[in-house]
Amino acid sequence: MAEAARRLDMIDVAPAFTQADAAAMEARFAGVSTQDMLRELLTGELKGRIAAVSSFGSESAVLLHMVAQVDRDVPVIFTNTQKMFGETLEYRDDLAERLGFTELRVYRPDPRILAAKDGNGLRWSYDPDGCCEIRKVEPLRRALLPFGAWISGRKGFQSATRAALPRFEIDDGRLKLNPLADWDKARLEAYFAEHELPRHPLEADGYPSIGCKPCTSKVLPGEDPRAGRWRGWEKVECGIHVPEKPGEEPVF
Repeated sequence: MAEAARRLDMIDVAPAFTQADAAAMEARFAGVSTQDMLRELLTGELKGRIAAVSSFGSESAVLLHMVAQVDRDVPVIFTNTQKMFGETLEYRDDLAERLGFTELRVYRPDPRILAAKDGNGLRWSYDPDGCCEIRKVEPLRRALLPFGAWISGRKGFQSATRAALPRFEIDDGRLKLNPLADWDKARLEAYFAEHELPRHPLEADGYPSIGCKPCTSKVLPGEDPRAGRWRGWEKVECGIHVPEKPGEEPVF
């Protein structure tokens, strides 16, 4: 008697989400408040599949507070580029503790890659894209491996390149949420005041957008809020985010 054909084990390599999924989410949550949207997703279909990625910058407390109000067990990912302001690291620890998050995951650059590609620590001064790839993009890529979706704090008003930012997009097969995409500065300020959230200590010193210390400068009155990032370079994003316009920013 012939043996039954052995069933082959198949590995599913399809992306967790597609552009069609992002479009469906965009339509589904049109007109739904940010908090209600987060509550439905974080306690429903994305529970256990999503992380919040935060730079713990000047506006980060708003989104983190919203996430914490729904589920403090959502992992929060922070990439320590080892070029951060000391004030950012202190703010990160204080804010995460205050909001009650149970899992703060800190990822750092691979020391082997640093030794090979940025041994003197000065790559930021002549190749900021390469520096971001080594110190931020690659660590975040590792951090996101267990997740099918992640939350970003980007907002449309922050720069011209973010003006058409959707609430949902696809990034490397993952669903990326931009819950504050349509929020403006006044709305953020009102939320800070209503919930008495602590401010990043550098904000009062003229830093409305805060990244790594070597590539962050003060912003002058009337300038774009992100004008102090990579000043003097034709660079608008760190490489984590897909550009809104082709050719605007390399995608790693």
